[in-house]
Amino acid sequence: MFKWHGGIFFLIFLAIMEKIPLKRIVLKIGTNVLSKENGLLDVTTISHIADQIAAAKQRGQQIILVSSGAVGAGRSVHGESDELNKIVRRQVFAAVGQIRLMNLYSQFLDNYKILCAQVLATKEDFRDRRHYLNMRNCFQALLRDNILPIVNENDVVAVDELMFTDNDELAGLIASMTGCDGLIILSNVDGVYDGPPDRESSQLIPLIEAKDKHFEEYIAPTRSAVGRGGMHTKFRIAQKAASVGIHTIIANGKRQNILNDIFTGEFIGTHFKAQNAVSPVKKWIAYNELEKKGQVFINDGAAQALCSAERVSSLLPVGITYIEGDFEKGDIIQIRKADRLIGMGIAQYDATQARSFMGQKEKKALVHYDYLFIEERG
Repeated sequence: MFKWHGGIFFLIFLAIMEKIPLKRIVLKIGTNVLSKENGLLDVTTISHIADQIAAAKQRGQQIILVSSGAVGAGRSVHGESDELNKIVRRQVFAAVGQIRLMNLYSQFLDNYKILCAQVLATKEDFRDRRHYLNMRNCFQALLRDNILPIVNENDVVAVDELMFTDNDELAGLIASMTGCDGLIILSNVDGVYDGPPDRESSQLIPLIEAKDKHFEEYIAPTRSAVGRGGMHTKFRIAQKAASVGIHTIIANGKRQNILNDIFTGEFIGTHFKAQNAVSPVKKWIAYNELEKKGQVFINDGAAQALCSAERVSSLLPVGITYIEGDFEKGDIIQIRKADRLIGMGIAQYDATQARSFMGQKEKKALVHYDYLFIEERG
């Protein structure tokens, strides 16, 4: 483990980063980056980020910007509200602030003749496969026409079950949807540390493998001071993105020229190394955990076959020991070994037929490999 003091650490990290071709990137900027200490919008930081985005686009990189800050922008324009209901107050701030935020981005990027497009999303937009594909087509068209999509959660209508954990989750979904090779999450800390970031002995972790979970135990269970998320969410989203083939970087958006430094490899931050990319349909399955219609429990032999790094396998009924819930053909189901989540997939037939086939050989696969996402391989 190294602290960032140049020398050997810098050479090792630079060698790693030079091998990452980041062509299409989702850039997520958190509330703490875009806000001052009083919670109001930091216009200077937005201007500096716009300059760096313009430089990236001039190098031929495609950027999708996921930006928080609408609520802070609304608060700065509207002033404090006497509304007692926090959800309604947030809706009002978001409705007013989204216009202010987009105007600022548009104003700064217009200096570089960059056209912006606003995209507001809720979790419902990602659940239905047809709607998901329509949204993906929209992003593809915007990128084709060299337009910068600026995305935010639709806080005006997103309440309770419709809300993402935060914009980190939204950014991960979009990165997966649009076939990005990079996801950059800018926060107000340098990355993942092996202790509290403000403790002198804590060291920045420069590289984390997609399936390496043990670093998560170092993260304190705290949330952003002005946003909804925290480092636990960022860690989970970063590993999920890396597991489907997206290099993910967590870095400090308050640092000068942080984006330029990331794209040259000369930066302070944590890089989650991507595994081999998976198919678009498997990416959709991987990010639809909340949409599971049932759970299928399997035995040791089936778990070993599915998680094997040597060969690929479908989920066969012979390895199923128990089925929980009801599902139809085409629904997403979870595959578990006791309390351990093995993966998720699209059922090839319904729960009634699956129960009748359970434990039997030479029956049609419940989940074919082409529609199966495995959480971990041994």
